[in-house]
Amino acid sequence: MTDTTAVRAQTSTTTWNIDPAHSVAEFKVKHMMIANVKGQFSKVSGALVFDESDLANSRVEASIEAASIHTRDEQRDAHLKSPDFFDVAKFPTLTFKSKGISIVRDGELAVEGDLTIHGVTHKVRFAVEGPTPPTKDPWGNTRVAVSATTKIHRKDFGLTWNAALETGGILVGDDVTITLDVEFVRA
Repeated sequence: MTDTTAVRAQTSTTTWNIDPAHSVAEFKVKHMMIANVKGQFSKVSGALVFDESDLANSRVEASIEAASIHTRDEQRDAHLKSPDFFDVAKFPTLTFKSKGISIVRDGELAVEGDLTIHGVTHKVRFAVEGPTPPTKDPWGNTRVAVSATTKIHRKDFGLTWNAALETGGILVGDDVTITLDVEFVRA
């Protein structure tokens, strides 16, 4: 009788932290049903735990400070921070926690997870380009970057404020495109 021992492959996981100085979360929404208005959140943090042997075991979590919103108009920014929209005093962060990562095709991933905005959580799917090949910076840190996009319906997250236009239509569109350009640094 021979002794058989199951050999378990070692899992190689690495942690990559979001570099907030080189990352941005942007959004765009229709204004008066005619033009896109863009804004961004400047304070993004989080981490990617990457499983080199099985991408499905990888995960990413991110947090955005709602008060870091900037749309190039102080009055609009103040309104977006108010209870009419993000209510940053009550809901200071927007969060994302992945539930699954899969390869769509070479160089493109799908990342599904829970997005929480204004205290409301819904499952979303980000189309992700990347990651880029790992690159060393001048200080010896290893970096990768991704670009991710999804579209949400803002009213699903309790962001319901709007105003009717005299000529018909509404002031703020319901569909919001979210784009994340994120650079990660290996921990």
